[in-house]
Amino acid sequence: MTVASRSVPSWRDVFAEACVGALSLLLPVWCAGCDAPDTVLCAPCRELLAPRARRRAIEADVPVFSAVEFAGVPARVIRAFKEDGRTALARPLGAALAVAVAAASAHAGAPAAIVPIPSSRRAFRRRGYEIAALLARRGGLQPLAALTATGTAGDQRGLGRVERARNVVGSLRAHGVEARDVIVVDDVVTTGATLGEAARALSAGGACVVAAATVAATPRHAR
Repeated sequence: MTVASRSVPSWRDVFAEACVGALSLLLPVWCAGCDAPDTVLCAPCRELLAPRARRRAIEADVPVFSAVEFAGVPARVIRAFKEDGRTALARPLGAALAVAVAAASAHAGAPAAIVPIPSSRRAFRRRGYEIAALLARRGGLQPLAALTATGTAGDQRGLGRVERARNVVGSLRAHGVEARDVIVVDDVVTTGATLGEAARALSAGGACVVAAATVAATPRHAR
């Protein structure tokens, strides 16, 4: 599997992740997949998170490889990680992302930088950590922080395909990627609008987007 050259996380990311992780140690623990007590993720739920990379199609004409389907236990685990601050789940989810990245790297056939989708400013303020970048690091990857959110996109929840695409237009900027092959990574692909915007921004910055990889894909986008 090929990975990017090392990108050092900002002090803000490191501090935020440390605070959230420390807080999680003080709270009661239950399985994120089934609510079984005294475990972050029980063995049966870990089995349901076993990654098997499959290729998805999005309108941006970038091949997307996802490790699991966003349904049932995987969906519950991802929501717990994103919305409940359960950063301990980043390690099993990151491992799944790494499998998807390996499939994307094999498709590309050449070394490529791993570029995570940045959280919106509002989402970062709410959560305190970058979703895709944290998953990549926990999966043993070396993400390159080459995308910046401009703050123009609103919440994607509840929007249809066309509305999602319009909502993210111009919401990302790329830097430091001229003449580089890149693989874009994120937690979940739904319609592919955000990955498409990332591909647009990176291409405008001089990069060649060879593939994308996510932990999960919504069922209707499996091919």
